[in-house]
Amino acid sequence: MSSASNSLLLPTSAISSPDNIKAHENIWHQRISGEDKQRRNDHRSPFQRDRARILHSAAFRRLQAKTQVLGIGMNDFYRTRLTHSLEVSQIGTGIAAQLRRKYPNLKYLLNSMSLIESLCLAHDIGHPPFGHGGEVALHYMMRDHGGFEGNGQTFRILARLEPYTPSTGMNLTRRTLLGILKYPAPYSQLWINTHPAPVLNHRQLKPSDWPPVKGIFDDDKPILDWVLSCLTENDRQLFLASEQSLVHPDYPHLKTKFKSLDCSIMELADDIAYAVHDLEDAIVMGIVNPHQWQQDVVVPLQHIEDSWLKHEIHTIGAKLFSNQHHLRKDAIGTLVNAFVTAINIQIKPEFDEHLLKYHAELELDFATTLSVLKQFVFKYVIRKPEIQMLEYKGQQIVMELFEAFASDPKRLLPLNTGERWLKAQQENNNPMRVIADYISGMTDEFAARLHQQLFGSKTAGILELNREL
Repeated sequence: MSSASNSLLLPTSAISSPDNIKAHENIWHQRISGEDKQRRNDHRSPFQRDRARILHSAAFRRLQAKTQVLGIGMNDFYRTRLTHSLEVSQIGTGIAAQLRRKYPNLKYLLNSMSLIESLCLAHDIGHPPFGHGGEVALHYMMRDHGGFEGNGQTFRILARLEPYTPSTGMNLTRRTLLGILKYPAPYSQLWINTHPAPVLNHRQLKPSDWPPVKGIFDDDKPILDWVLSCLTENDRQLFLASEQSLVHPDYPHLKTKFKSLDCSIMELADDIAYAVHDLEDAIVMGIVNPHQWQQDVVVPLQHIEDSWLKHEIHTIGAKLFSNQHHLRKDAIGTLVNAFVTAINIQIKPEFDEHLLKYHAELELDFATTLSVLKQFVFKYVIRKPEIQMLEYKGQQIVMELFEAFASDPKRLLPLNTGERWLKAQQENNNPMRVIADYISGMTDEFAARLHQQLFGSKTAGILELNREL
């Protein structure tokens, strides 16, 4: 179905009158602590303020020293989580601009590039050091204390931890917090106890045995309840609904089924950046070759129907693996543009709220192609033994740091973090979450140096490391 015919399927908005649009905006512009910042001559929109708070946060800056795929320090070319987030932001705003052109009757929902930028810049802000290895390590150490997962930590940083306010994080708008919710249900609703017995030694831990639960921490459920409090009961229950994943049968826990319109745009931008830009890193570093591309991408996609895409997949490999850098960049740009322009809006008629009713999706052939590219990167890059060794090493570092801090928090944690831990303990409010917060905020280098100071033979520089994150 073409984008033009698809746009005709979308009904004229029931809230498109100026008064209704304003009322809708007022609900989604609300902040959990109100807005008491009186800046001189500040004419920024609520979403421009959200973007500024994210961009200037310490949590965002630390992305420059956190692993994307390849470890920091191995090479100065490839992407960190910071450069990845900037690219996701650029792609996300491109998607939003395309959708505004395709669906002019939905401009009232697609009227802020700053909102999409905010979501894309912040989407990885909660991921711990050492990538998936660090995430699994923290989840294992938190297995009896509500678990750990990067997306849940992102929500927690934005809404509770980042010290822009005393207790409500960056105090972002309700719509921004809704948009960051990739998995909007609490841990206890999604967790299924399929784990084996705890390992006798941390070095025996297998990530496949302990996949993190994709959801919000139960500790943060009051904030989730506030975000969703403006929805009808039907919308809220449907949005929180979960089921066993059919796409990933090896994932044992339940997964939520729906995302907001804004989140669907952000997630597509993230997937495109991951598949295409991480592919570029792998090609430049010689991790993948043209034969692998032919066997694992071209052959599986030979049956797609879109004539333009089919032709490009068969011919673009020559540019991707060319020694002429401008040809490779042209091929990467072609792939990104192809995905961005193949996104349409679909309707979820079961919802009343328009931010949930409308959903961005790739056309089928392009979705299939993106999936194949992601699998290609996973097979030849993520699963590469050298990369897995780095993940494994990071996994050990994170678990040993957690074990040390948990053994004597008052002695080893920095002063402010130690005070948070003591308060949580006194209030019986999951003090282990404070330790997870502290470690997850570390950069790869900081965690490695701190581990060396605790467990290595060198002692110089210990005072430098005893700082708050």
